[in-house]
Amino acid sequence: MNSLLKGASLSMATCAFLGVGALGNAQAFVGVDPSSTWLGYMNVSDRPQDGGAFRFGSAWGPADLTATWGGGSLTLGPNSIGDPDPYWYQGGGAPGAVGNKIMDASMYVETTGVYSGQTLTFSGSVLNNTLVGNTNADGNGWTSVAFIKDFAPDYSSFVATTVALTPGTFSINLTLDADATRHIQYGFETIGPNVWATDVAPYGSIEIDAVPEPVSMFALGLGALAVARRRAAKR
Repeated sequence: MNSLLKGASLSMATCAFLGVGALGNAQAFVGVDPSSTWLGYMNVSDRPQDGGAFRFGSAWGPADLTATWGGGSLTLGPNSIGDPDPYWYQGGGAPGAVGNKIMDASMYVETTGVYSGQTLTFSGSVLNNTLVGNTNADGNGWTSVAFIKDFAPDYSSFVATTVALTPGTFSINLTLDADATRHIQYGFETIGPNVWATDVAPYGSIEIDAVPEPVSMFALGLGALAVARRRAAKR
């Protein structure tokens, strides 16, 4: 019986390792890694009170999104524009001024042809979120999500999956198109009114960190199984 059990355990472990190999061909895992090349993009719209019309979109530096790294953690906050022009702030920018635009800030990593045809999983850990739920004097508040987006080669359309950034671990996945010319983005999108720099703190922030990659956790589990088998064999 012991021989049968040992043989069964070996077969299970072998199948598990083969499964990891198979996953490597079909799946990919990414996380919140400060060593990756993170990009920024901002879409600007009028306030809902002004009709909400889209005004423009352009690449912005991550720091201009109010997205900063501290060690391995990423902190997201309400966007702040230093320009006092009334285009950006009601009555002009100054302490206490109310933002005049809705800022759609994306902090993301982009690849092309790297994960084609695979199922991409993006995971992280939201340490805290004191931003979502607050509103400014106009009653406009913030939303923030983690996302994976699969863009057409000319960026004219995309398929996406998202999850709200609530405290705790998040994990989302998207099966990507096999076309190697499509662009894949994963990261975070925060939408809400702009805030004068000296008024940012009361509105809160979001802090996000990494979690172990699923394959690494699985490999650790297999290692634990191997140790248990060796101990059993010595008995």
